[in-house]
Amino acid sequence: MRVAVVGATGTAGAPIAAELERAGHEVRRLSRGSEAHPVDLLTGEGLDPALEGCDAVVDASNATGRAKVSRALLVDGGRRLLEAERKAGIAHHICLSIVGIERVPIPYYGVKLEQEEVVRTAGVPFTIVRATQFHQLLDWAFGGLARARILPGAKAPLQPVDPSEVAEAMAAVAVGGPLGGTTTVAGPQVETMAELAATWKAARGRSAVFIPVPLAGKAGKGLRAGGLTDETPDHRGTVTFSKWLAAR
Repeated sequence: MRVAVVGATGTAGAPIAAELERAGHEVRRLSRGSEAHPVDLLTGEGLDPALEGCDAVVDASNATGRAKVSRALLVDGGRRLLEAERKAGIAHHICLSIVGIERVPIPYYGVKLEQEEVVRTAGVPFTIVRATQFHQLLDWAFGGLARARILPGAKAPLQPVDPSEVAEAMAAVAVGGPLGGTTTVAGPQVETMAELAATWKAARGRSAVFIPVPLAGKAGKGLRAGGLTDETPDHRGTVTFSKWLAAR
């Protein structure tokens, strides 16, 4: 099976591509910097030749910053990608998304909801895979705060997951038939942000003070209610945040 992976150099895309190759599938790594298959979702450049002969497409692209910038890549770019897939006769589009984005109204999650809607209405057979926060995201966030010698003491529950386990689920979905809906991947356990920060502090040996974090508004309410967790995911990882940190 030939699978194109968009964003194949990223935190999510790289392990997905590697997992598909380990399973014996041919992978085309699509990214702006690729020598073999350079593509640009912002313009659509390179998409047609990159998708020729492929059976499935995994969209693991990501964009950070303002919602306008994210929307240009994930929504408008996603629309260009799906149009190219229709022309290429792609049989399965797999979109990586995030658990709970409808329950925690922040601008980036709003963009991800728009991206999901584009996928649902594009006319290409699809599966949306929603995952909880990656361990790397928490490591990066806590590291940034610790430079100011502070860490969050919030009680908001999170359920971080190892990207390699998301990749395993994504690869299995990619080579299966399209669900025409959503499946979820979550970490092995739910812990509060404060508990995760304490685990990080101990593992990294950093000096920092825990401070209260105001979780105001609808987004804060959604976080406090566990909006970014999934008690019954379709795929549950086994690597805890503590175990992930210990390996690094």
